[in-house]
Amino acid sequence: MNGNKLFDFRKVRCREDVDKIIIYATSPVMQVVGEAQVMEIIVDEPEQVWQITSEYAGITKVFYDQYFHNKERAVAYRLGNVKKYSKPRSLSDFGLNFAPQSFVYV
Repeated sequence: MNGNKLFDFRKVRCREDVDKIIIYATSPVMQVVGEAQVMEIIVDEPEQVWQITSEYAGITKVFYDQYFHNKERAVAYRLGNVKKYSKPRSLSDFGLNFAPQSFVYV
């Protein structure tokens, strides 16, 4: 939320029509704290994606390499227009009963 991280990394690409990502804070907050527009989706070999995103990845190269270990493709979502909610919202506000392990469409 402070602007240090402009990319969200995933092993699987979402549908084409996704234009917004809801930001969930894990424990101890365990609530939705904001949202961001998907400005661009980068899909390529992990090393190529790192070269493009590393300055604003918000994670270390070691962590990145561990996450994409033995993967042929990496996906990076470039985020913009980040909006922090004045009051965090529960997952049930979005029709969810539990935190997804990957992503879910709402």
